[in-house]
Amino acid sequence: MRSDTNEPVVIYRDVRAVMVPAGTETTLKAGQAGYITQALGGSFTLYVDGNLFRIAGEDADALGKEVVKPLELPPHATDDDVLKAVWDQLKTCYDPEIPINVVDLGLVYECEVRPGEDGARTVEVKMTLTAPGCGMGDILLDDAKDKLERIPTVREVKVELVFDPPWNPSMMSEAARLQTGMF
Repeated sequence: MRSDTNEPVVIYRDVRAVMVPAGTETTLKAGQAGYITQALGGSFTLYVDGNLFRIAGEDADALGKEVVKPLELPPHATDDDVLKAVWDQLKTCYDPEIPINVVDLGLVYECEVRPGEDGARTVEVKMTLTAPGCGMGDILLDDAKDKLERIPTVREVKVELVFDPPWNPSMMSEAARLQTGMF
């Protein structure tokens, strides 16, 4: 999904939204008009009535957009295949205010895939926030957990929020630093 800036949109049906950056849930009503300011990783950031709202990708139809297709793995996927899928899914998690994914922002500190005896897997992720008081922290963690739970053969996902070491801009990928001008 690409990032569109200021694409006009009319909401087709009532839809659950999260106010940015406060993180409070609300409902946007059918017929409200606004602008898509960011469409990355399957979710949308909308500007409506002077406020920013995040809409989950599963509700894309409320904006007249396509819902993201289910993730697939190759037959007989290995733990390495699943780990690659985990990192790919994490790269679809975006801060609603910053058009850079959590991996390139340097927010993911650790990621492990643990196989179970029955072939199901547990994924454990340790990640942080750009600022400890970020109102979108729970939303980012839930987004990561939700997207990782969609990976075939993953039975359990544990996403832990950590603040050690504290995040700083040097943890960003080179591409992210170029995009934000933080060189």
